[in-house]
Amino acid sequence: MTASHPESVLDIVEINKQLDEGKSAIQVYRDGLKKAHQTIKQRFIDGQQAAELVHLRAELIDQVLNLAWRNHFPGNNPDIALIAVGGYGRAELHPGSDIDILILLRNNDHEQHREALELFIMFLWDIGLEVGQSVRSIQECIDAARDDITIATNLMEARPLIGSPDLFEIMRQQTGPDKLWTSREFFEAKWQEQIARHNKFDDSGYNLEPNIKEGPGGLRDIQMIGWVAKRHFNAETLYDLVKHNFLSEQEHLHLIEAQNFLWQVRFGLHIITKRHEDRLLFDYQRSLADMLGYRDQNNNLAVEQFMKDYYRTIMDLSLLNEMLLQLFQEAILYADERDEPVAINKRFQINKGFMEATHEGVFKRYPFALLEIFLLMEQHQEIKGIRATTIRLIRSHRHLINDAFRNDLRNRSLFMEIIRQPAGITHELRRMNRYGILANYIPAFGKIVGLMQYDLFHIYTVDEHILMVVRNLRRMTLDIHAHELPFCSKLIKKIPKPELLYLAGLFHDIAKGRGGDHSELGAADTIKFCQLHGLNSYDTNIVAWLVKNHLVMSSTAQRKDISDPEVIAEFASVAGNSNQLNYLYLLTVADMRGTNHTICNSWKASLLQQLYNATRRAFRRGL
Repeated sequence: MTASHPESVLDIVEINKQLDEGKSAIQVYRDGLKKAHQTIKQRFIDGQQAAELVHLRAELIDQVLNLAWRNHFPGNNPDIALIAVGGYGRAELHPGSDIDILILLRNNDHEQHREALELFIMFLWDIGLEVGQSVRSIQECIDAARDDITIATNLMEARPLIGSPDLFEIMRQQTGPDKLWTSREFFEAKWQEQIARHNKFDDSGYNLEPNIKEGPGGLRDIQMIGWVAKRHFNAETLYDLVKHNFLSEQEHLHLIEAQNFLWQVRFGLHIITKRHEDRLLFDYQRSLADMLGYRDQNNNLAVEQFMKDYYRTIMDLSLLNEMLLQLFQEAILYADERDEPVAINKRFQINKGFMEATHEGVFKRYPFALLEIFLLMEQHQEIKGIRATTIRLIRSHRHLINDAFRNDLRNRSLFMEIIRQPAGITHELRRMNRYGILANYIPAFGKIVGLMQYDLFHIYTVDEHILMVVRNLRRMTLDIHAHELPFCSKLIKKIPKPELLYLAGLFHDIAKGRGGDHSELGAADTIKFCQLHGLNSYDTNIVAWLVKNHLVMSSTAQRKDISDPEVIAEFASVAGNSNQLNYLYLLTVADMRGTNHTICNSWKASLLQQLYNATRRAFRRGL
C-alpha cells in the first residue's frame, strides 16, 4: 500500500462539485490533476523530500484511477481487476515516471471487456496520464512471467488498486517469486541483466552525462538488490537485508541515504525537463544544482559541488552493490558447496572462489596486506572477487594508510608490483579506488575522486578519466585488442618499461582542480612519488617529463601547421629523443581516447601519426 498522508493533493470535493454542475469530466479531471501536480512540484521546491513525494504522487494516481475505474466499470465485477505494476506497484512515482498498469482478467475472453477498457484507457490519456497498460488473463500472466524475467519482476511488485480482490490473490499466488523461477535462475538472470546494462555505459557511471536510473551505481542497481532479496528471502524492504545479516545497520543507512539523494536528483530532473528524463544532461546540471540548494563557493562552482556529491554517491552504491552481489552469489549459487578454503598465505585464502582474509585481525596485524590483497587478485585471475566480509575489513582499516604506511619500503614495493603485473592492473586500480585505498595511498588522488570538469570536452570525472587512460595503455599491450590500434600495439612492445607509462597515466591529471598549471603541479607530485618508490633518476625524469608535457603533442598536431619544418623542429626539441617520443605518443593517444571518445576521430589520429613520423625523420636527420 502507498504511504498514508494526512491530506490529499487531489481536491475531490471540487471535482465532484464541477461534475455536478455538468462540466466535462475530461476537463475537470485534467484541471484537477494539473493543480495537484503543481502542488507536488511546489512542495519539492519548498523543501519537502522526494522520498515522501514519490509516494504522494503514487497516492494521487491511485485516487484518479479508482475514480475513473468506477465510472467505467460500475458494480463489482468479479472477473476483472486493476493492478499497479513496476515502479508504480512499489508506490514510487516521480513527476515523469511511467504509470504501468495491468488489467487482470479471470479468463482469456478479452472481447467481453474490450469496449469499456478502450474507453477507460482513452479517458486516462485524455486527462493527461501517460499510462503503459497490458491486458492479461491469469493464465497469460503465468505464461508471460515464465518466459520473460522482466514481466516476472513486474508482477512480483504488483499492487491491487480496484476490482476483484480474489483475482489479484490468485494471480499473486500463481506467479509469486517461488513459483516460476528458482532462486538460482532468478538471480543469474538479474545478474546478467545488470552486467549487460552496465556494459551499455562502458561499465562506468562517472561520465559527464550519467543516467541516474540505468547507469552503474544508479537507482536500477538498488532495485536489483531489492528484487533478489524479495525472491530469495521474501524480503519486503531493504531493511530485511539487515535482519538476514547481508547488510550492517550502517550500510543500510548509507543505502537509504544514497537512494534518497538519487530520488532528489531524479525528482528535480523531471520537474526541470517536464518529462520522463533520466539522463543528467549537461544542459540541466546547473539548474538542478540550484534547485537542490547548491551555491557557488570561491572557485568551487555549485554545479561542480553537486556533481561531485552525485559521483561519490554512485561510487558508494556501486560498492554496496558489489558486496551484496558477492553475498547473494554465495547464498544462492554456491550454498551447497562444501569445499574447504584454500590457503594462499597466512593472511589470505580462497573460499568458494572468492578471496578472503583468514581472520578479522589480518589488516590490523599486517597493514601491508591492504595492498597485498590487490596484488594477489592480479596474480590469481581465476578468483571471482573479494568476499564482502573482507571488503568491509578493508574499508574499516583503510585509516591505517598514513604517512608511516606510505614511507614503509614494503608497502612501496607492493604498490610498484601492482603496477608492474602483466594482468589485472586496471581492474585492481579501479577496485582500489572503489574501496578508498587509492585515495588513501596517494592523497593527491583523493582530491580528484568524483571531480568533474564543467565542459563538454571531458566526459568523465578526473579519477575515472585517469583510470580510463591506464586502461587504454594496458589494452595496447594485449594481443586480443591489437586490432583497435595496430600501430600503438606494435609501438608499445618497443617500450622497455611500460610501467612508466602507467605511472604517467596515473599522475598526468592528478593536480586538476588545484588552480595553476596542473601539468607542472602534477610533474612535481610525480617526482616525489617516483623518488619515494625507488625509481632511478632516469625513470623518474621520464615519468615527470611525460606528465609535464602530456598535452604538447595533441596541441601541436591540432593547432599548428605540422607541414612546417620549424614546427617539427620545435616539437622535436621538446620530445628530445625517439624513446621519449614513443612514450609521449602512446600516452597522448590513450589520453585522447580516455577524455572523450567522440573527439578521437580518424582525422586527429592521422595528424598525431603524421607528427610522430615527421619527428622520427627529424631525429634521423640529427635535429
